[in-house]
Amino acid sequence: MDPLEQPDLERLLAERACERLVLGFVHRLDLGEPASVADLFTEDGVWRWPEGDRLVEGRAALRAYFGGRPADRLSRRMMANVLVTVDSPAEARATSYFTTYRVDGHTGGMVPAGPPVQIGHYEDTFRRVDGTWLLSTRTLFLPFGGPTPRQRPSAA
Repeated sequence: MDPLEQPDLERLLAERACERLVLGFVHRLDLGEPASVADLFTEDGVWRWPEGDRLVEGRAALRAYFGGRPADRLSRRMMANVLVTVDSPAEARATSYFTTYRVDGHTGGMVPAGPPVQIGHYEDTFRRVDGTWLLSTRTLFLPFGGPTPRQRPSAA
């Protein structure tokens, strides 16, 4: 079926479901359980970062990869310009921009604001499985990035 022939409400619901996946991903990384982002992917889901040839395939590997983040990492990601295109009743794709603020060694309290450590975009594909939209692939493009700083211990 041509995506333009889809009923408008069906297309809007698909776009919204995919947008929620984009936002849910960063919410789980920043405020939830990082390993749980694997639940947003299809069983054969893929996360890739062409820079450095990083590739993580399958839910179990995704759970291990994202669950392996340092426990003392504090991060906040800002998502913007989420553009979802529904290609069929079971497939969609999106591009979204992100900015990441992050520090390792966080022991609590407020951290002095600093510049973002990453600015880039994701290119995603989605697949509808048993009536639920899931990420099929997520590819990270990072034109601006640097090392994650460590929080300095506060003076007592």
